[in-house]
Amino acid sequence: MQLDVVSDTVCPWCYIGKKRLDQALEMHGGEGITLAWQPFQLDASIPEGGVDRKTYMEKKFGAERAKTVGNTIREFGEQVGIDFRFDRIERSPNTLDSHRLIRWAGTAGCQNEMVDILFRRYFEDGEDIGLHDVLIDAATEAQMDADIVRDLLTKDADKELIHREDELARQMGIQGVPSFVVNSQWVMVGAQEPETLVKMFNKLLAREAESAAAQ
Repeated sequence: MQLDVVSDTVCPWCYIGKKRLDQALEMHGGEGITLAWQPFQLDASIPEGGVDRKTYMEKKFGAERAKTVGNTIREFGEQVGIDFRFDRIERSPNTLDSHRLIRWAGTAGCQNEMVDILFRRYFEDGEDIGLHDVLIDAATEAQMDADIVRDLLTKDADKELIHREDELARQMGIQGVPSFVVNSQWVMVGAQEPETLVKMFNKLLAREAESAAAQ
């Protein structure tokens, strides 16, 4: 079973969804499941270099709501061991380069770990994951070749591919993230509870087994 998770690196619900997915895979065992992370930019209009987060949030939600929009997210985050520190985040970055790094991490065999690293660095450490130096540090943490990553980041490597994959997700009808796509056919939207994900895994794996036996 191919499980593609469509997410953005600045989406707090995607971080919660990642933690719940990890729990679900541990509960299930993960046998028969191939996991891959796919890009989705919630706001591709943010310029390179990012924008001031406070101003961005106030423009998006209004000054009053912007002050409280993270409260519910913090509560759900605590349940899965996330210490959301929105107060530490100074910039809202363009996420294109972080998605490129996740793609390269897939080639290096550490994609799932890289997704965790980027979420933690942004939401808990308050680092600007739009900066190349931060992304190179993240690559080093995941034991990737930092020199190769540094070189790729200075070029346009895979930028168009990320844009195409983002557009493909939208063509599939995905409008919100995280979204879980199974075998490019079934889509489940939202940060699902681990038990719900395990039920989905079991049901679809059983269906795959039945189909294979019938051939």
